[in-house]
Amino acid sequence: MSDGLDIVAGLMALSARTAPKAAGKDFIEVKVLRGKDKDAVGNDMLRIAKERKNAGFARDGKSVSDSRSLVLIGLRKHEALGLDCAACGHKCKGMKQGSVKADFSGPSCAIRVLDMGIAIGSAVKTASIHNADNRVMYRAGVSAKRLGLIEADFVMGIPLSGTGKSIYYDR
Repeated sequence: MSDGLDIVAGLMALSARTAPKAAGKDFIEVKVLRGKDKDAVGNDMLRIAKERKNAGFARDGKSVSDSRSLVLIGLRKHEALGLDCAACGHKCKGMKQGSVKADFSGPSCAIRVLDMGIAIGSAVKTASIHNADNRVMYRAGVSAKRLGLIEADFVMGIPLSGTGKSIYYDR
């Protein structure tokens, strides 16, 4: 079963990579973690849970640790698309990406964030087609970024599992 999940993780990465992007410009970063790197994310999430007194990080950290792999999908540094839509809170010339730092760096161009969402949706659709249990996790992205396992400024993690009952629900 592990081999099957490894194949699904690779297919998810392919789906994210080939998902449509606005104006044909690609700022999406995709990475698959297994073994010690995946476990490092789960363990760091448990540390964050203690630091922030946040039970969600502990719950999700255990789920990541119990998973076969972790697919990371992130948005790299980018310039605004140039539409002046102000959805990020600025006109394009005023958006200085990376000027605000918290769990991630922002603001990010809303159109580029949509690109990331489409890539995530494509990846989880692929997992679903192959019946691989998965869940999109903000907190896994926070830890992956914090550990330097991905360069993107905004990251989501998607752990994968294949058991008799999904480990990501009814936790």
